[in-house]
Amino acid sequence: MKRILFLIVAVSTITCLYGESSNQSRINLEPTSRDSLKESVQEMDSIEQVLEQMADSMLLADTLECNDFRTWSDATLSDVDFRLMEWSLSWLDTTDCISVHDTTTLPDSIYKARLKAMPCVIEMPFNEPVRAFIIRYVKRSPKQVARMMRMSEYYFPIFEEALGRYQLPYELKYVPIIESALNPMARSRVGAAGLWQFMPATGKLYGLEINSLVDERMDPIRSTEAACRFLRALYSVYHDWNLVIAAYNCGGGNVNKAIHRAGGKRDFWTIYPYLPRETRNYLPIFIAANYAMTYGEEHGICKARIERTMLTDTIRTSQRLHLQQVSAKLKIEIEELRRLNPQYSQDILPGGSEYTLCLPSEKAGLFIDMQDSIYAYKADSLLNNRRAEIDMAKVTSITGAYRVNGVTYYTIKRGDTLGGIAKKFHCSVKQIKQWNGLTSDNIRDGKKLKICK
Repeated sequence: MKRILFLIVAVSTITCLYGESSNQSRINLEPTSRDSLKESVQEMDSIEQVLEQMADSMLLADTLECNDFRTWSDATLSDVDFRLMEWSLSWLDTTDCISVHDTTTLPDSIYKARLKAMPCVIEMPFNEPVRAFIIRYVKRSPKQVARMMRMSEYYFPIFEEALGRYQLPYELKYVPIIESALNPMARSRVGAAGLWQFMPATGKLYGLEINSLVDERMDPIRSTEAACRFLRALYSVYHDWNLVIAAYNCGGGNVNKAIHRAGGKRDFWTIYPYLPRETRNYLPIFIAANYAMTYGEEHGICKARIERTMLTDTIRTSQRLHLQQVSAKLKIEIEELRRLNPQYSQDILPGGSEYTLCLPSEKAGLFIDMQDSIYAYKADSLLNNRRAEIDMAKVTSITGAYRVNGVTYYTIKRGDTLGGIAKKFHCSVKQIKQWNGLTSDNIRDGKKLKICK
């Protein structure tokens, strides 16, 4: 599989947004809901400051002059690999955007018209929370949106391909925007991980491998496949995409309880008061994320400039492999390999069954050419340093010695001599001295000798 990958220094957390609505094109808030919204937005101010500081420190792509995007060594490439890379960069547009709108003065009618014009199956109604969250995206967090707009050029084709196969609405590709800010290595404080923020139990239920070496929740392709299966299963229960999105966030049990408490009503905006607070805010955030990613350029937000660009390809292997072996032999920075393969938490592809290694495209052919030397490179220290079998210590009744992993250990007794011990174990005095680093025949009782035979 070949795909363009934009590796940008990424924002690791997305802002939490809050709101409430009812089932109309514009839904009014009750006074108590307005107070709740105000408190929620105020609560976000300190979080927003931290995120902006993080964004300022990480936004190298916005400040660096990127006239030469090539990060590979031309000398290592074949002619065909080099030409493929040249072609992959030929369409990139890094033109800076110019702000032409002030988001604080846009009339509500424009937001409503834009949301209505979006080609969506999932309804995108407008209300005060949605408006507030749109402004928070496009006005307060433009750098974050710029990054996600650029990163979406890599991830959205993966999402869209899977959503299309499962016949799911394409706008569900925005769920990872609010789950992980398109950071495949994102982890939550409660244990969710990856682009789609699967909990371990749910991930395993939908076929993801999760163990000490592999966490496929962080594999963009495998986790997207699992997310599509999960979303499709939820739709078979609720037949309503708003409820599916709510259940994705808080679980079907919480949605069902909210439905019962609302007298059996099956509309998100009706059961809204009975949902967990985070889930009440989830759908307005989803709508705002759809808007911000679709109309960001209309608000003067351009895609973040490219810090590093490469065409990637995948290798399937059933042999145990360490990323350090690949890094050393193919001259790829280990951090780059980790970004391309975030599912391997210990840098090890376990082997035994097929696993996917993602590489810069120009290195895929080189891997095939050099695979024998790659697998052999420092294999003993990197991979073969775990004992496959251990002999338990065994005490012999005749000599009182014990044997572990092919070595016999004998405790010297009063009256023992090297000659007598050598005769007892059918070896020479010289061998005993070599095995134990002895320079003389003098021995002391109580000390242990190694008999290596």
